[in-house]
Amino acid sequence: MEPKDALKLENQICFAVYACSREMTKLYRPILEQIGLTYTQYVTMLALWEKDSVTVTEIGNRLYLDSGTLTPLLKKLESMALLTRTRDRSDERSVVITLTDKGRALRETAQDIPNQLSNQVDMDPEEAVKLREQVMELLHKVQQCSESTSTSSVTNTTSANSK
Repeated sequence: MEPKDALKLENQICFAVYACSREMTKLYRPILEQIGLTYTQYVTMLALWEKDSVTVTEIGNRLYLDSGTLTPLLKKLESMALLTRTRDRSDERSVVITLTDKGRALRETAQDIPNQLSNQVDMDPEEAVKLREQVMELLHKVQQCSESTSTSSVTNTTSANSK
């Protein structure tokens, strides 16, 4: 890439991932409206269908959501009778999220959503798997950079404070 092109929007990986994410969310919207969920509620339910009875911290980490976003989301899903939030008996600071029967039953209704989306995008299944693997590899690399950056900033702050 020419240096003059380095700051072009279409050359930014971050923008391509961001724009694709927004467009994918738009594709999900009409499908998810049929089962009464938003995209963020849907991915939360996906995580809970994989592993039920998890703490708010665990689900937040899994979905890359902070508590300011997660708490209202979980309250809404609770008001829809899809899950319950209860204090952990062994650690009062921790809240455990558990699916209700209605929340577990919704899984059957949602079962065909990935196929519906696949059909809309019209991507070869092998190509889709390869793309997902590449995006997950990118995510892993970005996380490593993020972790090393936050570790070095903590180290730098600690060093500066001890002088």
